[in-house]
Amino acid sequence: MSDANSGLDRLSAATDAVGGRPAGDYLRTWDRSDAELRAVLAASSVLRERRAAGLSSKVFDSGLAVSIFRDHSTRTRFSYASAANLLGLAVQELDEEKSQVAHGETVRETANMISFLTEALGIRDDMYLGAGHTYMKEVSEALDGGVAEGVLPQRPALINLQCDEDHPTQSLADLGHLAQTFGGLDALRGKKLAMTWAYSPSYGKPLSVPQGVIALMTRFGMEVSLAYPEGYNLIPEIEEVARRNAVESAGSFTVTHDMDDAFDQADIVYPKSWAPFAVMGRRTDLLRAGDRDGLKALEQECLGENERHIDWECTEDRMRRTGRNGRTADEALYMHCLPADISGVSCDRGEVAASVFERHRLATYHEASHKPYVIAAMMLLGRFDSPAEALGDLS
Repeated sequence: MSDANSGLDRLSAATDAVGGRPAGDYLRTWDRSDAELRAVLAASSVLRERRAAGLSSKVFDSGLAVSIFRDHSTRTRFSYASAANLLGLAVQELDEEKSQVAHGETVRETANMISFLTEALGIRDDMYLGAGHTYMKEVSEALDGGVAEGVLPQRPALINLQCDEDHPTQSLADLGHLAQTFGGLDALRGKKLAMTWAYSPSYGKPLSVPQGVIALMTRFGMEVSLAYPEGYNLIPEIEEVARRNAVESAGSFTVTHDMDDAFDQADIVYPKSWAPFAVMGRRTDLLRAGDRDGLKALEQECLGENERHIDWECTEDRMRRTGRNGRTADEALYMHCLPADISGVSCDRGEVAASVFERHRLATYHEASHKPYVIAAMMLLGRFDSPAEALGDLS
């Protein structure tokens, strides 16, 4: 049996486990079953193998993959475009300032008008706490209505490219990287992952990456330690999701206010800055009110608070605390969604010491390389009843 056919068999088995139905929208990982998440990773792996083997995965001969980015992006923007191209779709990014959205066009109308020949719609909306996920749900409902009312001939797959609650393409790419590094999803059981806040000379970084990581990794029996200074908590309901997941998977989820404690004997460390939940709420109110002076005052307040925790840095000393079960600290995996605030490189003091980051830099690049395939997998699963058969017809 060829490797290509073997991959299609794996994909077929993974989609059979979820009934072989189109997967629909990917908005939050905790709204998906374990089988559905495994199907995404299976499809991602198969698409990667096919590209390495020089096999086409262009299951579409026409159509658009539309994206809406309401915040800056490098990796996710290019990953989305790469994923669309891999499957044969043309990419069109909606610039809302150049569209009729600027003139009061409704969400329902925009969703329908951009979707006549659209197979996938990706949205990044992470600026406003309590708004991004809500907006994506509104778009989803508008697409459902467009199909039901005969306006749209097909239902585009809606993909969350980062919102205020979750960043599923990032966390699933992280999970794929972990599975590849440690020898499969089942090999992650019992591994300790330290998801820790780290100092940054900026404020207002979204909560969605740490929230996505703790909510997803606790699904697979991992020992997840969330560390942050007092007051830097995430959305409480999502911390509770992680607790429930850990119980159900026989893993563990703990919260500590000691970075050293989180690093002790960790197999994986993920030091990443974020703004406190309460601060993001205040920031949202000021942004909506257009209060520039209030935003400047909040920024200075928060930068001052961050300075109190400048020692929350991924240093060589902390990396030496990691590792267990006879392994050395050098074998602990450093992860980051990028770009990292690197001390002495991108800033004076930041999330990670330059020597630590440089030693693990290639690993973070490999981590990022999973994202185009994860997004392509979501597009594929969201639009085909039998994705393995669709790919097989191309072989």
